Amino acid sequence: MRLLKKIAYACCSVTFGLLTLTGCTDGKLYDVNAPDWISDKIQEIEDSKKQPEDEVLEGMQEDVYTIGNTDFTSGWWSTFSKYYVVPDGEKWNAVFNLHINPTDNTYFKNYALVVTNDVDRGGTGYTEYGAIRFDATSDSIAYNSQWGKLYFKYTTSTLLLSPDASNAAPNVQSLGGKVTLTVDRTNENAFTIKMTNGVATKIYKQPYKEGNLNADANNTNIRCFLVPEGSYIDFLQTNIVPIGGLTSALDKNPVSMVLQDVPDQVNVGTPLEEAMIDVSAIVTFEEGVTKTVPAAELSISAIPDMEQPGVKTLVVIYNKTLKGENCDKPIMANTTFEVVEQIASIEVTTPPSHTQYYYYTSAATESLANRTMAFDPTGMVVTATYTDQSTRIIDNARLIFSAVPVKTGSQIVTITAEEGITATVEVNVSKSIASEVRNTTSMVGAEDNSTGFHGASSDIFNVPVGKTKYITFTNYSDLAANWNNFLVFLHKSITTDEYAFVRADNFGLGNGYAACVNGGTQGDWDTWLSGMNGAKVTVYVTNCGNSTADIQAVMVGTKGKTSTQYYLGINTIDPNDLCFTLSVEKAHLVFNE
Repeated sequence: MRLLKKIAYACCSVTFGLLTLTGCTDGKLYDVNAPDWISDKIQEIEDSKKQPEDEVLEGMQEDVYTIGNTDFTSGWWSTFSKYYVVPDGEKWNAVFNLHINPTDNTYFKNYALVVTNDVDRGGTGYTEYGAIRFDATSDSIAYNSQWGKLYFKYTTSTLLLSPDASNAAPNVQSLGGKVTLTVDRTNENAFTIKMTNGVATKIYKQPYKEGNLNADANNTNIRCFLVPEGSYIDFLQTNIVPIGGLTSALDKNPVSMVLQDVPDQVNVGTPLEEAMIDVSAIVTFEEGVTKTVPAAELSISAIPDMEQPGVKTLVVIYNKTLKGENCDKPIMANTTFEVVEQIASIEVTTPPSHTQYYYYTSAATESLANRTMAFDPTGMVVTATYTDQSTRIIDNARLIFSAVPVKTGSQIVTITAEEGITATVEVNVSKSIASEVRNTTSMVGAEDNSTGFHGASSDIFNVPVGKTKYITFTNYSDLAANWNNFLVFLHKSITTDEYAFVRADNFGLGNGYAACVNGGTQGDWDTWLSGMNGAKVTVYVTNCGNSTADIQAVMVGTKGKTSTQYYLGINTIDPNDLCFTLSVEKAHLVFNE
């Protein structure tokens, strides 16, 4: 009853207001002839209704720094933001200005958000959930705007770009300006990313929780960082304190630095500038802010000089503030390196631990010409003799090894220390023996193809050194995407210690994946996918004995076409502990038919 009285009172008040306005306009309701102040006020009200309200971001703190070259010359994967660690159940908000090159309309030259496990980029165990750029397109290149486990099918955008044959899209300029980014882990049944500048809004809404890619199951953190390409970012605010600390708008003096990539040895006569060209320093500024400074911005000297062999002290001085001004007090760091005579010869003084290699040829690889394998230097010791007749063991990381031909019999590997300075070592290559493995259950994955990524797994199959294990099954898919099929995971006996995983559609991830050579005969993806619901598949996994593994797959589709897929040379493998399992995404596998 009180509510009805309030509604009636509000209606009477509005009527009274209109009558009052009528008295001010010669008996007429408001029209274009109304006084200017009324017109302006009503227009202001109307405009406010049309403009979306900015989201209220809580707990924002100043974090002011620039990512990328301000002349728009930063290439892909060349410059990065700080790491922002997002715990499970929390949300990361960031605000920054994105600067798009006004003279370059290449559609992908904006920025990407990269989501990873809680490991430094390139560190041991580093794994990515994926990356998502700000741009979005509506054609066949749409999948290029995000990759990894961030699937395009979960993405919407209010601004679709239409690149021409040269990759130009004039409306890419609309991506610039003040961007608000949100990575939301607060929903137990979803994972959401939102990026918007008021004109373009791109939302990734995954209808299930992201998995834990950390080696420690108790660590459920993820990391996020930004990567510009052909653009640059002026970072402004964050609600999560990044690794390395916040950067205030005030300039900061350097406090200390740590040198990186200093060579252990340098040949006599090598100019210092040339010898130290790859050196960099991680400089820590006031308030704990850090950045990596290249050799070109450091003052470097050697004590004593470089003309005589011996141990030298490398002295490095840095005299700039965070913003590049001359600082109040320069900082210094030092380390040692050795100047040595040039290498006259090298010799393998201890043979490598693994000299017996294996390969397997299936229908997936029988047509490959000049197939090779990687040489495994594990356990090998190479000793160098210098021009002054002194000797020294060379770190294998400084040596270059020739590839091993995939041919049965003895093969010679050439080891190169410097141009013209080589030695050889012999390995033996044999054909692998294949044997079948069978799953103890008849099905992996829900029969309605509802199982999410890695939501179900087969038995664990061990692959001893030199052996090839194969398994045959029928693959069923919901056919919604190329990746909605079988998956092959390589790992140690403990399944959380993964080497890599691969898909049926020429894609994979993991520490060992980057080194592999991969290829397939699927052809047109739509045609191939249409035959995968009921396809008969055989997967072969070979333990090559050289700390690598090969995966091969032969897929006989329901449309009468046979396609193949191979991944050769997946590395970081412990040959004495190699296993594989099969899994699915929006698919299921049937065994032992």
